[in-house]
Amino acid sequence: MIKVTALYPNTPDSSFDINYYINSHCRMLKEIMGAAIKKIEVVEGLAGAAPGEPPAFVAMGHLYFDSVDAFQTSFGPHVESIMADVPNYTNIQPTLVISEVRS
Repeated sequence: MIKVTALYPNTPDSSFDINYYINSHCRMLKEIMGAAIKKIEVVEGLAGAAPGEPPAFVAMGHLYFDSVDAFQTSFGPHVESIMADVPNYTNIQPTLVISEVRS
């Protein structure tokens, strides 16, 4: 199984609408990518390691797929519409990380 993580770094000028992300963007991903997505998890940053320190990331989206090919095949045809929705919930350019789940 692989995990595709969308990282949204916390910067002084960043904005992120977590409710839109969960209720609209993730719903759209499920609809257009279909059964290829096995699970979606959304994580909201709350704090840094030290007291009073802000979180390094305002949010992270974790999408699970059976394989890299399953992700690329389901994502590729829809990349333009997926990326066009990003300004509806954030001004942050997400970084995608593709990793293998080993546990």
